[in-house]
Amino acid sequence: MATNLDIRQEAQRVLKTFFGYDTFYPKQWEVIDHVMHGHDAVVLMPTGGGKSMCYQIPALISDGCAIVVSPLLALMKDQVDALIDAGIPAAAVNSQQSDTENRTIVEHAYKGNIKLLYISPEKLLSEMDTWSQHMRISLIAIDEAHCISQWGHDFRPEYIRLGEVKQRFPNVPIMALTATADRLTREDIRHQLHIDHATIFETSFDRPNITLNVVSESTARQKISRIVRFILRHQGESGIIYCLSRKTTETVAEHLRKLGFNAQPFHAMMSTELKMSVQRNFLNDDVPIICATVAFGMGINKSNVRWIIHYNMPQSIERYYQEIGRAGRDGLPAEALMFYSFNDVATLTSFAQESGQARVNLEKLNRMQQFCESTVCRRRILLSYFDEQIDHDCHNCDVCSNPPERFDGSILAQMALSAIKRVNEQEGMTMIVDILKGSRKAELVMAGYHHLKTYGVGRDLTFRQWNAYMLQMLQLGLFYIAYEESNHLKVTHYGMQVLMGKAQVMFSRFEARLPEQKHAKKERQQTIIPAKETVDKELFEQLRLTRSALARAQGVPPYLIFSDKVLTVMATEKPTTYAEFSVMYGVGESKAQRYWRPFTDTIRRHKK
Repeated sequence: MATNLDIRQEAQRVLKTFFGYDTFYPKQWEVIDHVMHGHDAVVLMPTGGGKSMCYQIPALISDGCAIVVSPLLALMKDQVDALIDAGIPAAAVNSQQSDTENRTIVEHAYKGNIKLLYISPEKLLSEMDTWSQHMRISLIAIDEAHCISQWGHDFRPEYIRLGEVKQRFPNVPIMALTATADRLTREDIRHQLHIDHATIFETSFDRPNITLNVVSESTARQKISRIVRFILRHQGESGIIYCLSRKTTETVAEHLRKLGFNAQPFHAMMSTELKMSVQRNFLNDDVPIICATVAFGMGINKSNVRWIIHYNMPQSIERYYQEIGRAGRDGLPAEALMFYSFNDVATLTSFAQESGQARVNLEKLNRMQQFCESTVCRRRILLSYFDEQIDHDCHNCDVCSNPPERFDGSILAQMALSAIKRVNEQEGMTMIVDILKGSRKAELVMAGYHHLKTYGVGRDLTFRQWNAYMLQMLQLGLFYIAYEESNHLKVTHYGMQVLMGKAQVMFSRFEARLPEQKHAKKERQQTIIPAKETVDKELFEQLRLTRSALARAQGVPPYLIFSDKVLTVMATEKPTTYAEFSVMYGVGESKAQRYWRPFTDTIRRHKK
């Protein structure tokens, strides 16, 4: 068997040869090494964090074929096209191809001519008995794994039966991957797939390059006016406007077209041909603005989406995080703007009540509403929702750019955290506040909580103040809500640090507002991360034109040739020879040989 050093060296060689990178992203090597030794894994990485490399590299350095389960045809096509463009033998089996085409692809996989085979969950389940006899399978990767969990935001019934895969292939490592899974969902993924002992690999969910803004305009006129101003600041850049209904996608797109913007709608009632056409035009940079319902964008690896607008509030933080994550995948600055109104809350509440998981979905909606109304750094709220705590503000959201009055809330936090621990983390938020206030409610007295040392220590604050500060503690990640345990509060590691006096926590001062004042907050100034001034912007635009011409000639999206990030490096380093071009960031062997001349010619012309 190959040693760890041999595996590492071969993985490094493949990384450079096919993908053009010198180093792995955080946790990538650990995941690769883990599955190469036959172990199961659950991989939690944000969009753009390098999830696909975690199974693509093991597939390339292992004997046999890796099976990649994907929920969407668009995702399969996108991944396969990118791999083939990098010189990697990959294919997909799906319903858009003829039986003959699919059969030919499977036969090539039997012969070992394909290293990565993409497939739907239904197709894998129907074929796995035959494949287990004829195909050498090196790895089974299940992408968008949150779809298997009813706790997740995008539950898909067809994913449930994937639990059978481990029983059919007990000696093949299973890798489940997702960019959006809270604490409950990630545990449920392991349970549903029967890989309870799988190691969970998790990187930071932080996407610091995305500016976060929430505004409370609710009329169509107000929204369109702000959207126009927003787009004018992002001229020539691609973006997505997410809408709650199909009708709204069409209305907003029509408004923008009348104002001279190139925008198209996208929703489920459009024909398959029209949806594919709109998607292709967006990927090819021919249509920069898409007004879409929530399904658009899932798994689309377009790296140069520069902005996301939510015309309506999303129904959960997971969905919001996933959708804004479609911007700035190349690591360059991006911006997210969300409109929030009580009309959205009312509509989404109705949807949640009619869902099969009303209690969970209403709680997730409540957390989303709290995010919109919060005076706490929005990035800290997002990260704490995914069990990641940071002790500083991001300075790249609307709250941070116009912060409320702050004060040291460590003593108040210690009171509340002490109460949570003294009831053995077996109560919810209402009971904790009652204990702090010294309430004489029957259930409190019957439980003996009036004898606790923390009973009544917070009498000086009103119930509204305590509720506001408890919500800030939740959003800052001092405790979390165990929904599966009747919403009991559980103190986090960060919370224990504050409780023991090893960390300080700052609160926004609570100000009681009249109902009509609730949404009359001053419009916050938007913070934009400046691009590096070392980039030659004129050359960057010329390189984009070169990329577009090559993409049109090959019939592929421009970003499959090179991402904006790679073009930014080119416009900075300005390589003019094959030797200089081939060692650049993001340029693998195959792409260097095919593309070095047109891009270096463009650079030479620019340099004269």
